[in-house]
Amino acid sequence: MQRWRGLEDIPEDWGRSVVTIGSYDGVHRGHQLIIKHAVDRARELDAPCVVVTFDPHPSEVVRPGSHPPLLAPHHRRAELMAELGVDAVLILPFTAEFSKLSPADFVVKVLVDRLHAKAVVEGPNFRFGHRAAGDVAYLVEQGKTYDFDVDPVDLYVSGAAGGGDPFSSTLTRRLVAAGDVEGAREILGRPHRVEGVVVRGAQRGRDLGFPTANVETLPHTAIPADGVYAGYLNVAGEAMPAAISVGTNPQFDGTERTVEAYAIDRVGLDLYGLHVGVDFVAYVRGQAKFDSLEALLEQMGDDVKRCREIIAADR
Repeated sequence: MQRWRGLEDIPEDWGRSVVTIGSYDGVHRGHQLIIKHAVDRARELDAPCVVVTFDPHPSEVVRPGSHPPLLAPHHRRAELMAELGVDAVLILPFTAEFSKLSPADFVVKVLVDRLHAKAVVEGPNFRFGHRAAGDVAYLVEQGKTYDFDVDPVDLYVSGAAGGGDPFSSTLTRRLVAAGDVEGAREILGRPHRVEGVVVRGAQRGRDLGFPTANVETLPHTAIPADGVYAGYLNVAGEAMPAAISVGTNPQFDGTERTVEAYAIDRVGLDLYGLHVGVDFVAYVRGQAKFDSLEALLEQMGDDVKRCREIIAADR
């Protein structure tokens, strides 16, 4: 799959294509409906499928300081989109100048002049251009002028997660923040993942017999509520069952919030400096401070046992 950053990265000889536009944070099951429709339409028209997205999140430019927690970094979104059959991802730098682009100029500069859109696939509530003035109805009218079709796709999927609310990135972020990683998984169609580089911490886990990978998470990452979780530590394509701790480590009067993963039944791992992914499968318990180190060790042993059982049932 091709990955472009900015309009100038698009090959000069790029032909007609099927396009879908959006932040697509998390590439959840609602997003997947739109993207799969775009891929199917592209195959039908014998054209490549292109996803257009933005960096940073538009809200950070329009309302500085309001950047939402991210469910997936751009490289992860691209991987997930490639699995769905997308041929190219275009990341447009979202600047103050870009935010002032009118819907008409956006259509011409992005869809017509550079991507040569043959069809555009969007959700029914899609908005674009300065002050979000453009909508699907406007896009349909522009398509008549510039010779591209517009396919609106209903992205709303509902389930038990969030009390039956329609699936959305906002709902997923809320569930993650509350520690409901199982609800988030229902929406995403896979466990929520936190990524980052393994760095050296206080190394107390090693001293206690539970060496953990201390993950320095990427900026704006959506991190689950403090507590212990069962999940996986993903290293170089291998998913290792893990007991995961999120929090400030109150047992040792910590103040910095960390994400640490203990690879269950694995010894001798040297992960320092590696980029890893931590998948959250199930919430086990909340963060706590114990009366003694012995009580902590006993609880950690119970946590690992419980995590091992959850992962065994998950496979």
